[in-house]
Amino acid sequence: MNRADDVTYGVLTNASVPANWDTREVSFWDARSGILEWASSDHRAAGGPRPTVAVIRDLPVQPESHPKRAHLPHNVVVLSWVSFFQDAASEMLYPVLPLFLTGVLGAPVAAVGLIEGVAEATASAMKVLSGRLADLRRRRPMIAGGYVLSSIAKPMIGLARAWPFVLVARFVDRTGKGIRTSPRDALIADEAPSHLRGRAFGFHRAADTAGAVVGPLIGLAMYEMLDHNIRPLFFIAFIPAAISVFLIAFVHEAPERPVPPVESKIAGGQLPTRYWRVVVFLALFGLVNFSDALLILRAKALGLGFAAVILAYALYNLTYAGLSYPAGRVSDRVPRRVVYATGLAIFAVAYLGLGITTTSAWVWPLFALYGGYTALTDGVGKAWVADLLPADREGSGLGLYQGIAGAGSLVAGIWAGLAWNGTGRLPLIVSGTVVATLSITLFATGRRLERPRIRHHDLRAPIPHHRDRLIPGVLRHPASSFGDARYGTLRPAR
Repeated sequence: MNRADDVTYGVLTNASVPANWDTREVSFWDARSGILEWASSDHRAAGGPRPTVAVIRDLPVQPESHPKRAHLPHNVVVLSWVSFFQDAASEMLYPVLPLFLTGVLGAPVAAVGLIEGVAEATASAMKVLSGRLADLRRRRPMIAGGYVLSSIAKPMIGLARAWPFVLVARFVDRTGKGIRTSPRDALIADEAPSHLRGRAFGFHRAADTAGAVVGPLIGLAMYEMLDHNIRPLFFIAFIPAAISVFLIAFVHEAPERPVPPVESKIAGGQLPTRYWRVVVFLALFGLVNFSDALLILRAKALGLGFAAVILAYALYNLTYAGLSYPAGRVSDRVPRRVVYATGLAIFAVAYLGLGITTTSAWVWPLFALYGGYTALTDGVGKAWVADLLPADREGSGLGLYQGIAGAGSLVAGIWAGLAWNGTGRLPLIVSGTVVATLSITLFATGRRLERPRIRHHDLRAPIPHHRDRLIPGVLRHPASSFGDARYGTLRPAR
């Protein structure tokens, strides 16, 4: 086999090639490594250097070095169970935490927004760092370390006597989340072939959120058994958290992270331009997507009692868990941006509904609807971003995306907390209106966000752009910085 050391563009379909381009027939293509095996060695035309193109027609292809399969990889399943138990522990406490802060510790609503904003910003900053490390080092130790920190933080909150100590404990908790999330997501993206990526992230989010259904119900049962005493719940939550740490032992990873080949790296260590376009758009959404803890306070302000709030939150997570895997499957068949835009539309309806309604009866259908938004955007968003990244930058790109989104959540949590004014109607209506606009924009112009940036250099003919017989996978080699088989185009290195 020979590496594609002299190919300028890759045409990934049965394409007609301009007469002034040289061509080479290809008999084998490994999309993940960028290895091409030429059908013949005589490929250069006389007359000096001209653009050379690899025409990939009906030939054996190994997309992303994975065989075509329908089942999910072992590590995806194990990590999903890990997330199930950790999220059961976390969500046992999450709907309780704002009530614990305001009712037991006497914290103002602005403090709740600040704590959650700082917590998410901390997680986001750590995701950026851990994402970069995930491209360079083994991922399992970082995943384990992150889960250990999050497990320790839960009883720390139970010991708190004032809200600043809760802030410290949430900082520890979210530091652990930031350390584990990017390596975990990179491992899922790396193990799942492109035709299963949406399904893999959807299955993981479904398992994670199933824990979020079980957790609040266990918490509610314990709350009743403990005579409405909230504080012991933070210690009980440590049990499922410890189980999640134990399960990480069953994650399999190579002893050493392979060093990415030079030809697969993006020139100058940069991420693709279209990745940045998508991430900037998602960051705008993050600026108005404040913490769910404030939605819980809104439900309480509308008249729901403690048990009803927990059950409404469990209903939200039940919808989220039930729709995550189907949403991932759909995103493997239709453009992920369409699925994501649908989720944003649902978000807008849920927020506007919660902001406008004056009766507690509407909390139930709106929380269920809100679960549909999360199912259509959480795992799908990660799969969407992963699709835009070369293999050796998946950890960095996913971590940076989540870091930027979390920074937006910090801003959203602060301004929403300050504007809450007892009822929370104003921030909910503002956010719902802005996100409705973003959803319409993504439906109408989202294709432009994903369009690769083509630099023609000395080409005398347009790049063939065919979508009739696309081969899944990504073609990489020294002369290119990014290639995408979905669009049949390749961008040359700068």
